Amino acid sequence: MLQVLFHYSTPRGAVSSQSVVEVDDLPELREYAERFVQTLIAAPALEDWRNWVLHVSDDLGREVFSMPFSTMIGKPH
Repeated sequence: MLQVLFHYSTPRGAVSSQSVVEVDDLPELREYAERFVQTLIAAPALEDWRNWVLHVSDDLGREVFSMPFSTMIGKPH
């Protein structure tokens, strides 16, 4: 079981909101992270998500991976 921490960064700096997630393995973690980002960008908001990044860190604070929100929303036309 992996216990990881999610937090975000924006062009304006890091967002202090954090979530702890427990998953069985890295593929499950990546799927969870994708759903997590999709849920945020699907909610009604005026935010431009293209420059946001989800950071996933282990329980020792080491970054496991980062996921730019732009990978979930595509590039502007």
